[in-house]
Amino acid sequence: MTPFVFFTCLVASSGGLIFGYDIGISGGVTAMDSFLEKFFPAVYRKQKQETVTNQYCKFDSQTLTLFTSSLYLAALIASFFASSVTRAFGRRNSMLGGGATFLAGAAINGSAKNIAMLIIGRILLGIGVGFANQSVPLYLSEMAPARLRGMLNIGFQLMITIGILIANLINYGTSNISGGWGWRVGLGLAAVPAVIITLGALILPDTPNSLVERGQTIRGSSDVQEEYDDLVAASDASKVVKHPWSTLSNKKYRPQLVMSFLIPMFQQLTGINMVMFYAPVLFKTIGFGDDASLMAAVITGLVNASATIVSILTVDRIGRRVLFLEGGVQMIIAQVVVGTLIGIKFGTSGQGDISKPYAIFVIRSAAQSITVSVNMFFTFVVAQVFLMMMCHMKFALFYFFGAWVLAMTIFVFFFVPETKNVPIEEMTQVWKRHWYWSKYMDDDDRDVEMAAGS
Repeated sequence: MTPFVFFTCLVASSGGLIFGYDIGISGGVTAMDSFLEKFFPAVYRKQKQETVTNQYCKFDSQTLTLFTSSLYLAALIASFFASSVTRAFGRRNSMLGGGATFLAGAAINGSAKNIAMLIIGRILLGIGVGFANQSVPLYLSEMAPARLRGMLNIGFQLMITIGILIANLINYGTSNISGGWGWRVGLGLAAVPAVIITLGALILPDTPNSLVERGQTIRGSSDVQEEYDDLVAASDASKVVKHPWSTLSNKKYRPQLVMSFLIPMFQQLTGINMVMFYAPVLFKTIGFGDDASLMAAVITGLVNASATIVSILTVDRIGRRVLFLEGGVQMIIAQVVVGTLIGIKFGTSGQGDISKPYAIFVIRSAAQSITVSVNMFFTFVVAQVFLMMMCHMKFALFYFFGAWVLAMTIFVFFFVPETKNVPIEEMTQVWKRHWYWSKYMDDDDRDVEMAAGS
């Protein structure tokens, strides 16, 4: 890998900052009294009640969750358009548009006067996230050498975790600003990662897949003919596909269709975004004070970033499945432990006190579940219903997520093949060798790899 490719992937992966920063900042500002008092006074009054109240329902508000989830609904819708834009105009231009839109949303949120401005700003942020999450991973996959693709792709994930950590630190630092405008600083500073990805996109080249039409390469090596032939074959094959969405319904693409749906769904239903979105709110619910809950979120962010660094250093050596399975086992244990500890203290009534040592132990267990954090398909759903689910399901909510983690881990063990050191253009051969997915692969399928070698 040349220094140029590394620099290019580093700049592109910074697109993860906008997603990570928003995940961290939204949970922090929703735990700030000044923010709640201005935009969500009913929630503010409920959590300030001195009388004994149901701890599980202190933050139960559909309007409050809409503030968080509206971004991800917009991102979900934008991702469908982003797919066509990315294919027609290139990954670089898609990242540029996403960064600029996110920048506009940050400006509106930072200067918001009412809930309507907040939601409009969140929608613009969501459009930016949708375009960035569509184009950046694809850009990284196409730029990275096959043997290092896992590491460079997780660079995007690392930027997400760094964005979360930075946001948590900003939340902690701005929460006690006199005058109660610390939340404006947090929301407005989302412009910084937006500027980084926007300026970065201006200097990035297109990927080899888009350059191949002009006979250019990007790796900086003269020995690229075989790889170049693969790219040409893949490009020619993609041009034949006029309707990619309907093409996915073909039998031979069943593995790709199932993976593209179930893996994001399972990962979202692990509850990881629940922890990242609402970490300060969750910690306040179980007994932490304002500052302590924000600091607990910082600690969670540190664990998240540290686990991602470990993944970067090991993914191309031990493989994706091993990390997937190890993370699943860790999260199952964490969800059961956390649910049990909270259930012992609050029961089903939601009434009771939790000691500081006990609360710290709960944090340590929860932090173990922050081993995998990805961009998820069901983000909007979980963000919108989590506080309501916590109010109704109480501590059993953690068992609910734990059950989904178990289902995910079983699915990965039996149905997800290892893709370590496998070029994207040769993935068809992986499916043909798999014990289950091979039955969907016809022997006479002329895949891209075969076309390139003929």
